[in-house]
Amino acid sequence: MYNIVGKRGWYFLFSALLLIPGILSLALPPGGWVTGGSGLRPGIDFTSGSVMDITFQRSVSQDEVQQRMEFLGHPEALIQRTGSRTLLVRTKVLSEDAGGGKSERQVIEDDLTQNVAPVLAVNFDSTSPIVAQETVRNAIIALAAASVFILLYIWYAFRRVPRAYRYGISAILTLIHDTLLVLGVFSILGRVLNMEVNSMFIVGILTVAGYSVNDTIVIFDRIRENVIRYPDRALDSVVNLSIVETVGRSINTSFTTFTVLLAMLLIGGSSIRELLLVVAIGVIVGTYSSIFIASQFVVIWERGEFGRIIGRGRRAGATAATGLLSILGLLGR
Repeated sequence: MYNIVGKRGWYFLFSALLLIPGILSLALPPGGWVTGGSGLRPGIDFTSGSVMDITFQRSVSQDEVQQRMEFLGHPEALIQRTGSRTLLVRTKVLSEDAGGGKSERQVIEDDLTQNVAPVLAVNFDSTSPIVAQETVRNAIIALAAASVFILLYIWYAFRRVPRAYRYGISAILTLIHDTLLVLGVFSILGRVLNMEVNSMFIVGILTVAGYSVNDTIVIFDRIRENVIRYPDRALDSVVNLSIVETVGRSINTSFTTFTVLLAMLLIGGSSIRELLLVVAIGVIVGTYSSIFIASQFVVIWERGEFGRIIGRGRRAGATAATGLLSILGLLGR
């Protein structure tokens, strides 16, 4: 039998290599990398504003539209091409009364028609600052509440297993791992491709959380069965057996799910593209973490390796601090 558990150090190292670029991207201040944008680029669902998806009769340049928006008093407008004749124009919240019985939206449409090219269609969306703040708050509350209920449910469901709370906490740690990976990927995409996150992104994150925990529980449930079946067997051996018995099922389920998501990404509409992309990435990450990360948390906790890792971290930190102080002392002479 292949010793999956015995290679757990490599799995955590691989996860660290995946997590670090995304975390750095999330932590870096706005500007200065590739496109000069910030990490997670919030859409109007989170920042408030108005978005106009404008289809012209002919192809127009972004500079043409930018000049007209500045002339109309919207120098903050961001222009992004989404098609050969389609541009996405994002501004601050547009007023419903711009004088003369017209809204700011209508004024912009009329001006672009007269000075750039005839406007064939406009898809308009607007979010107020209050709604944006509520969206962010509700998203955080939803994810926190989901984590608490997941912890309590696993703790109760595994009550016949010794130290059942460890399984619940390990599932939450894995959930944090998966969420950070997805956030990191979208942070990088936000910098490189100017991809924005919106309310559909939050739906996707919550879906990823559910899928990740579902995959994790499949393996945890087999661990529970084998712990009861082989009470005298070492936990790492039981965990390894459980992973081997369920890995085929997890991969097959994830592969079929990913195939459907990929088909929808290729032929689906743009309105749910962010949701599909988040879930597709989450399926891959969730499958990996449920097999190679979640159960390893239980093993290293059982073997007391958490304490040794923390101790090594403290010693490494103390050594680094001592070296830094020595360098500063030499510089001060």
